[in-house]
Amino acid sequence: MSDAGPACKPQKLNVALLEPYFGGSHAAFVDTLVGHSRHDICVATMPPRKWKWRMRGAAIWFAMQENKWLAGCDGRAIDLILCNDMLSVADLRGLLPPARRNLPIACYFHENQLTYPLPCEKDRDYQYGMTNISSCLAADAIWFNSAFHLGEFLDAAARLLKKMPDCVPGGLINSIREKCIVVPPPIELPAGLGAPPRESDTKPWKGDRVRILWSHRWEYDKNPEPFFHALIRLAEAGCDFELVLLGEQFRTAPPVFSAAWPCLQPHIVHAGFLPDRDAYWEMIATCDVVVSSAIQENLGLSVVEAILAGCQPLLPHRLAYPELIPVEFHSSCLYARDHDLFDRMHALVRGNDRLSGDHFANLWQSLRQRFAASEVVPQIDELFVELAMRVPPA
Repeated sequence: MSDAGPACKPQKLNVALLEPYFGGSHAAFVDTLVGHSRHDICVATMPPRKWKWRMRGAAIWFAMQENKWLAGCDGRAIDLILCNDMLSVADLRGLLPPARRNLPIACYFHENQLTYPLPCEKDRDYQYGMTNISSCLAADAIWFNSAFHLGEFLDAAARLLKKMPDCVPGGLINSIREKCIVVPPPIELPAGLGAPPRESDTKPWKGDRVRILWSHRWEYDKNPEPFFHALIRLAEAGCDFELVLLGEQFRTAPPVFSAAWPCLQPHIVHAGFLPDRDAYWEMIATCDVVVSSAIQENLGLSVVEAILAGCQPLLPHRLAYPELIPVEFHSSCLYARDHDLFDRMHALVRGNDRLSGDHFANLWQSLRQRFAASEVVPQIDELFVELAMRVPPA
């Protein structure tokens, strides 16, 4: 173990970080952790393509490349491994050389393959969910990005195991639960970012018109239809607003994006993914309200970023959002039904239902304390130490 004897608490460790899908929020997690950790983190990555192949093949690739990353930083041995849910931890352990198989492994769950909503449940391929379950059993520590995500996964895993016809080992879910904790992903905030000042009630928004932000992937699970239907009603009612559409786009987007375009085009300030992080932060900082109508959300990272950039959230009262937003702001920031979205957005466009400056500052500070890299990475560093001391390599 680096820089300390076996009875001492190590100050600096060598961590091998294996990322099978180095893109989007996964890449941001890696870069932020490496940039702020006090430990030496040696990163091995694979391009963000073909996630199903990554789940089946990443462990083989990393095991075959182990001479490159197990050498450690500065020629010292690796103390532990951090990977995520897109890698089979059980396969990795089995494929590593015998002398390496007892290395402590932490598995971070950004997402899972059991709870993503599908149009037809019979289309779900449970082999990937079973990979997640076997990874949990093989890992020494399991970190979820939210309590909601953790609870949803354990419930879904229990349901899947009940489908097995026979030979179901007892106590698996409890065994997994005992190793699980919630570890929020660290967010790299722009230099000098503080709680944005709120104007007086005579000028409720940053510009002359309220600017509404969509910062989610352009995909089915983000349920864009209620959002766009509400916007079209606002436009048809003659409401004055601006619209920013961000989020990653893939080969196909839900039809509502193109269908709504003719009506909403006069309101659109920007439409398209911004891969440059500085440009992304600059754009969301110009917005006033961030809206979601998602039917799948394990955390809501883009919503957190938007709030930290000065946006008031308007989110459904489901999924991870009630956990994300402090209880005292639920009535102001959460809506009960998709049917309510138009009325809530209409009130905001008119300058009503706006959080006061003090209330927004409290919301902003709450999220900063939970997600800023300067707050979160030191906690992860201590978890590394606890894991290395609890499971010393053979």
